[in-house]
Formats: sequence, C-alpha cells, structure tokens
Amino acid sequence: MSFSISALTLDQFDNLPRHVRRCVFWEVDPENLGQLAGGSHGPGSAADFISEFDKEAWVSMVLLEWGTCAQVATLRTDDSVPGVIPGGLQTIGTAFYAPPGLVPRARHFPTSPVSPDAVLLTSVRANPGMPGVAESLLQAAIEDLTRRGVRAVEAFGIVRSSDDAGTVAAELLRPVEACVSCMIDEHFLTDAGFTVVAPHPRFPRLRLELDQGLGWKAEVEEALARLLLTSTIPAMTEIERVPAAVPAGASSTGRPIRPGAGSAR
Repeated sequence: MSFSISALTLDQFDNLPRHVRRCVFWEVDPENLGQLAGGSHGPGSAADFISEFDKEAWVSMVLLEWGTCAQVATLRTDDSVPGVIPGGLQTIGTAFYAPPGLVPRARHFPTSPVSPDAVLLTSVRANPGMPGVAESLLQAAIEDLTRRGVRAVEAFGIVRSSDDAGTVAAELLRPVEACVSCMIDEHFLTDAGFTVVAPHPRFPRLRLELDQGLGWKAEVEEALARLLLTSTIPAMTEIERVPAAVPAGASSTGRPIRPGAGSAR
C-alpha cells in the first residue's frame, strides 16, 4: 500500500491521530500546564499534557504567524483493508516543526537553547509496521524548510532506556516530566544525518545544516536511504484496527529499535 505526504492544514486537524491531536507537551509552557482547558491532573501526570483545544489553538496560531508547521502521511484504504471504510484516508504519521520561539517546551531542556538560526523539529511519529513513513516525513519537512530559506534544523533527541515502556520519563525538569512518545530517538536523527551539538546522556540536542548549497539533499537522501534499508518489519498486509503511532526510532512498546533490528517506526 502506497502513502502520500502533504502539509498540514487546519481542516485536517480532526483527522490527526488521537495522541497527536491532544498532546501539548511541546506547545504549552510547563508552568502553565495547570491552566489547560479540561483542568489539571497533578504535577508530572501524563494527563497534564492533554488538551485538544490548546493543541488546535497552537496549530492555528503557527499556521497564521509562520506557515506550515507539520507534514502528514496518509494512506488511502481500499477493499483489501478489513475494518476500514474503502476509499477513506487514514493518517499514518506526522512530523511537526516550528521556530523555537513558538515552542515553549524548547526552553526547558538541559541542552537548551536551540540555535537562533534553526527551526526546531519536535516530533516524528508513524504507525508501527509502516516502513519508510518516518523517513519520508522527515525528508518532506527538510525540503519544506529548505524552500523557505531556513539555515538549519535542530531537534532534542532522546536516548531511551528500558524504563521507557510508558509515556512519561523522570529525567527532565521536575515537576513537569517528558512525554517520550512525542520525542525523537537520537539514533534515528544521527542515522538521518544530524550531528550532536549539545551532548547529554538523556536529551542531546542535534543539528542538520541546510545552508550548504545543493549538497545537503544528496547527503540527507543517502542517509535516509541507509536508514530505510535497516527496516526489517514488513509492511502490514491487513489492518484489523488502527495501531497507535510511535515516535521515530521506537517500537510500539516504547523500547528502542536500533538499526538492523527493526523499522524506524
């Protein structure tokens, strides 16, 4: 089954995966989590990151003030996919990015701040069992930013541990913790050509230069092609129910998938 990638519009918001549509880990300042629409759930709770109203408001604001802030991968279903309406569109992955000044969480990492000449890539997620989706989303984001004259892309990677089976990690700044499902595995970023510019045992900051003429395209495409070759999880032949999306470089259990051991999804 083939998929397509397009820039996110506000009309598509309701079709985003449930977690992507509701989680505001990146979009709301940690100091304001208790004021989210829907009420507070207590410091450090995963529910503190949930507010569909605030997520839609953030997307609308960024689209208006800055432009495209995400790429969306969709799959057109047919009669061969049980349990899914034929001819419908299923969202199977997303990649979000924005200037760091529009991403409140960007100020709260141990490897902050993001360089002033860079756009921040916040998350790359795709449904499990979909080889190539994460890599294609990343490529689409990079191409969009290059066309817009952005000099570099940076991202806060995560070095996952065996304790990352859930959605909350305790190594970030307290009392607000991290939604690890909304972060990108460090090895996924390095395999795609990013380099570490601010080392950290848990949350390194990585960078990809986009102002090196046309050379960046061949280098990134080659890195993404190598990354795709490491994907050994076959494409799904049937879908009985839509699986939850997982962050780039992680399995659906939250454990890391190293190159050669599985798909980047």
